[in-house]
Amino acid sequence: MPTLFTHAVVPLALGVGLGNHTVSRRLMLAGMAVAMLPDLDVIAFQFGVPYGSEFGHRGFSHSLAVAALVALAGAAARPALKSGFLTAFLFLFAACASHGLLDAFTNGGSGIALLWPFTEERYFAPVTPIEVSPIGISRFLTARGASVLASEFVWVWLPCVAIALAMTGVRRAAGRRAG
Repeated sequence: MPTLFTHAVVPLALGVGLGNHTVSRRLMLAGMAVAMLPDLDVIAFQFGVPYGSEFGHRGFSHSLAVAALVALAGAAARPALKSGFLTAFLFLFAACASHGLLDAFTNGGSGIALLWPFTEERYFAPVTPIEVSPIGISRFLTARGASVLASEFVWVWLPCVAIALAMTGVRRAAGRRAG
């Protein structure tokens, strides 16, 4: 899995790229939070749930179905997010779903239960360039953690910055043409 703060980069980039008129600051913050949400499944270790269980780490909480449910709940709270229902739903779905998709690009773990509840099968992306982050602060504060951050910088942060800049440029160019 990428680090928690790297999961938040995807909705941050999308929010910046789409702009304040489409994604309110509250919606962007909610998107950043739901992008990190699936990793709460590590609590299952405390209850003896095995890693490979559908309720274990990278199990159901990383699925597209859970992303849709989280997005639906968030969209229901759209007045607090200062957003319309469809915008809130789509943005929160993309934010939450990005978690499992990013994890699928890591080079460790047991894959992602992306299509749960239809199947418990775990998936990896065809390429896995992102270094998998160790679970736990003490394991992260090592040379391995530095290696993970360097990998995330190259494979997640830089592409997200590029996407945000490109989207911002397109949005501004469209605004100039319309105005």
